[in-house]
Amino acid sequence: MGGWRGRWDRRSHGHRGALLVAGIVLAAGLAVMAATALALHRQDAAAAGRIMDQRTSLAQSAVTVETRRYVDLLRTVAAGLGEASALDADTFQKSSAPLSGTGLPGAASVAYVVPVQAGDVEAAQERWRRLGADALTLRAKAGVREHMFTIFSRTMDNGAAPAAGLDVAQAAEPSAALNEARRTTRTTVSDTYVLLRDQGLPEAEQQRSFVFAAPVYRGGTFAGWLVMGMRGQDFLRVVLASAGQDLLGGSLSATDGSGLPTTVAELPAPGRTDLRRERTVEVADRRWTLTTTADSVRLPGGYSALPLTTGVAGSAIVALLAGLIYVLSTGRARAEHRVVTATAELRQAEREARRQSGLLAAVMNSIGDGVGVVNERGEFLLHNRAARALLGVQDDIAGLDGWQEHYGIFRTDGTPFPAEQLPLARALAGESSDGVEMVIRNPGRPDGVLICVDGRPLEPSAGQRGAVAVFRDITELRRYESDLAAFAGVVAHDLKSPLAIVSGHCEAADEILAEILAEPPAGADRGAWRPAAEEARETLGQAVGGVQRMGVLIDDLLAYTTARDAPLRLRAVDLGALVAEVVADRTSRGAVGDGEAPRIFVGELPEVIADAGMLRRVLENLIGNSIKYVREGTTAHVDVTANADPVGWAHIQIADRGIGIPDADKPHVFDSFHRAHEGTGYAGTGLGLAICRRIVERHGGTVAVGDNPGGGTRFHFTLPLATALSGPVASPHRSGDRIAS
Repeated sequence: MGGWRGRWDRRSHGHRGALLVAGIVLAAGLAVMAATALALHRQDAAAAGRIMDQRTSLAQSAVTVETRRYVDLLRTVAAGLGEASALDADTFQKSSAPLSGTGLPGAASVAYVVPVQAGDVEAAQERWRRLGADALTLRAKAGVREHMFTIFSRTMDNGAAPAAGLDVAQAAEPSAALNEARRTTRTTVSDTYVLLRDQGLPEAEQQRSFVFAAPVYRGGTFAGWLVMGMRGQDFLRVVLASAGQDLLGGSLSATDGSGLPTTVAELPAPGRTDLRRERTVEVADRRWTLTTTADSVRLPGGYSALPLTTGVAGSAIVALLAGLIYVLSTGRARAEHRVVTATAELRQAEREARRQSGLLAAVMNSIGDGVGVVNERGEFLLHNRAARALLGVQDDIAGLDGWQEHYGIFRTDGTPFPAEQLPLARALAGESSDGVEMVIRNPGRPDGVLICVDGRPLEPSAGQRGAVAVFRDITELRRYESDLAAFAGVVAHDLKSPLAIVSGHCEAADEILAEILAEPPAGADRGAWRPAAEEARETLGQAVGGVQRMGVLIDDLLAYTTARDAPLRLRAVDLGALVAEVVADRTSRGAVGDGEAPRIFVGELPEVIADAGMLRRVLENLIGNSIKYVREGTTAHVDVTANADPVGWAHIQIADRGIGIPDADKPHVFDSFHRAHEGTGYAGTGLGLAICRRIVERHGGTVAVGDNPGGGTRFHFTLPLATALSGPVASPHRSGDRIAS
């Protein structure tokens, strides 16, 4: 009896111990699987967040580009009205006709608005009727000292043209924008409201809208406004559809005159909106807030079933292992009876593990992007099929030092890629990298392939220190971009020939008219034809000016394309001699006219490694801007200096005492088509500083702008030195030399 009870107690104790061990294994295994699934889920969430950031940036860029296009077109038409010989109905229709074909999303109408004092309404009505507004009836709002009447108008949405004679002063929002435009001489945007032409629609069809207002000056005197009405909902729908591919929702909001936020437009996103981003957008003289929303599941690449699959499959394996431990630990008495079943279960678990391993291998080999994983010693643990196809090498080697020669890794300029700067090497050092471009050229890839590589350190959950790299073939993408840039360059270049023909004919016609005016035909009635001939010469002069501005824009576009795509021809360049040439060109009598020559100081300048032609364009833009942007009646003062640092870089400064750059514009002056002094009478295309940044960054340097302590602006950029220097750099110019015409 006692022996039986003892065996029972031992068996019960064994069962409890086995149950405890199995429970510990199960809990630990499930915790590991849960952590793995959570990590994969976080990676999916991070991917969705990056995609959301990219699409939000696209939407922000689209809103910025479109609103700037509105402002630029409106300002251009307003300038054209101001330069026209006469402002009547026919002139307005001809000047505003190009707006109808520009495809401005949300644009409702464009109108010419004039200010009229309360006592001058009838006289103004008669005057504008004589100028082509035949049926004009000015409907003045009572109790207003100054009215703002629409005189001429054009529809932009294929609807009926808005009625002329409306008093814009009856609506507070547009009248405030018009007054601000007249006060600042810049294009402004109003608070949101329902357009006067839409207030008769059913409430469900009305949209929150706004107007852009550009002042019109004739002969230096304010004459009125060119006003464009925009429907916010239509504008946002088109912009989000283009940037978000019908996956984004969002809203545009602004701050009204009382400082309270107001919604311009709002569109719902499809699905559940678990992602939200906000961006600030500059619209004329305001700052709007763009809010985007999206469903992460609907975003391409933002969701996968891998976390759930990993968690479920791993939990099943852990549960099976815990059960097996329990079975094997229940004691010797049952071991013999269970051995066959346990062995079968173990084999099943092994088969399941192999199946999971095969599934993982199949998934890796099915991915179109190349994936490579190395351990902390630089030994490759994994290269999927796409990786080997891209690299063109089937065998791997260990050690960072031999990677460049073994795989044939080069920079995009053809120089060998330093081993310590490879994304996998940087990832082993704990540094992540994105979008590193390199060329693979080896016997397996004799023509070379351009790839883009992202490198990341392995997560600690991997159980060992290492790194992973993902790389994609971007050869065709870059070839497409190059073809597109070449196409743009050819188009711009081919435009110059017809422009030259137009300019030549205009100048020839002007010379003929000048000769006729100087020596009129015998018996001709000078009073009858002379005004027409002078007006024709004025028109020809405007045409020649337009052709010249177009030529400058084409030259800048060509330079912009060349700065990005043209191959660098690097050599040692005498920076002092190059600056002297640029200064001589900029200060010649033909360049400065009859005014006082600019005063330019050139310090000691070093030799640098650069493409001489591209570096000359940087200097021409920066020195030219310093000479151009000065206050009227003052002389330009420019200082060109440089110093060398111990690590082999030259720091070049170009400082002036001109009108300076507003603080709000400093972060954007190197963006394409951004102009810090719009509407101030300084000509330009907004591409010069963007070209400078492209060229400097292609040389490996940086460019920045700040205030000059003596007043004005100080530009700073870096270039690699021709030799390692520890002190001042010799220059062809003595310290303190002054170059002037």
